[in-house]
Amino acid sequence: MSASGQQAGDLRRPGSVVPQRVKQSLRAILNPVVRLAMALHLTPNGVTVIGLGLTIVASVLVGTGWLLVGAALLAVGSVLDAVDGALARAQGGGTPFGGFFDSTLDRSGEAILYIGIGAWLLRTQADPILPVILLMVALAGSFLVSYAHARAQGIGLAADVGLAPRTERLVLVIVGVALAGLGWTAGLIGALAIIAALTIVTVVQRIRHVWNLTQAAASESKEN
Repeated sequence: MSASGQQAGDLRRPGSVVPQRVKQSLRAILNPVVRLAMALHLTPNGVTVIGLGLTIVASVLVGTGWLLVGAALLAVGSVLDAVDGALARAQGGGTPFGGFFDSTLDRSGEAILYIGIGAWLLRTQADPILPVILLMVALAGSFLVSYAHARAQGIGLAADVGLAPRTERLVLVIVGVALAGLGWTAGLIGALAIIAALTIVTVVQRIRHVWNLTQAAASESKEN
């Protein structure tokens, strides 16, 4: 099998927390939203900016204690995060700048959201040291997951494998914020702990995946 063939098969790619069939079903639900965006003549980049704006507002709400409202806005923002890519495909495919712009704003939104959560923890917890450390590990791990993916792309490989890509992390943090808004702060702290652990595992999975791909390519090169 060629290196490209092994990339297609992804060498027993480690699956994410959310099964692929569930993701495909959710994408199908987005079709009416995509059609609405097209009717409003929105561009994928415009949808990306709107999504970041919602995330900023939601983060401010979370930081000031309006957790349930913030979680609801984050959920809407997460839908828009999926819509921009679907809209780009519906309009004939994305552009290199569009992909760069989307990824950059996604990372920005993730950082802003964690700042909002951190502000709330510092304001409300008698001893915020452990929760804030978990938050920092979760944020650092999230950025490393994205960095590993970007660096793999830089050498021509795909590394979108692992337990906790962005969608899974976003779902966990929204659920955690909502639980805290309902009075169960341990739910948010637990979500941060899970994200921290899963992102570390995901980075290791991506490193191993890229290693396997490069070793397979090197073996094929020697055989030829």
